[in-house]
Amino acid sequence: QEKYNSKVQRLIKLSKVRISNAEVNDIYFLERGIDRQTIQELSTCQFMEIHSNIIFQGFTGSGKTFLACAIGRQSCKQGIRTLYIRIPDLLMERDEATLQSQGIPKLLKKYSGYGLLILDEWLLNDLSNEEQHFLFELMERRHDNTSTIFCTQYRMEDWHARLGGGVHADSIMDRIVHNAVWVETGNMNMREFYSKHR
Repeated sequence: QEKYNSKVQRLIKLSKVRISNAEVNDIYFLERGIDRQTIQELSTCQFMEIHSNIIFQGFTGSGKTFLACAIGRQSCKQGIRTLYIRIPDLLMERDEATLQSQGIPKLLKKYSGYGLLILDEWLLNDLSNEEQHFLFELMERRHDNTSTIFCTQYRMEDWHARLGGGVHADSIMDRIVHNAVWVETGNMNMREFYSKHR
């Protein structure tokens, strides 16, 4: 038990989840319209056995990151290498990798190796052609091999345009949405809710 606990704590620390104490049991469900059973099923991490993705979609403050981090912690408890990163930070790493020999392939290998990758702020900013290509390559490597959680403000019908509207947009979406559990996070501002109830 001590060895297991040590491994879990190490995986949680290495996952860099933004909310390190997020737990499934602490998720607030009342008046949010989130299906409790769906979240409980996702918390078993069985979706990773079939390499499914999860998409948490809702406006800013609706609790997407908390939900993703809670599932991420559950993944760590299952002994699965997990990583949380914001898309702006990932693309910044991509820019830095272009200055190194074999930097992009190394970066793609790194991020394709995690059993669960949590991508926060998905599609928040416009993407350059180079960034679209990088995300396509990453999704191609992860497709049918691993699972990814996306946190986004945008509905599926907005994705194609946000991804540039071209062939890369088609290809990226094709590797994400057909094997994904879509969870809308409701209309309640959870930051405001918790600030009032502290």
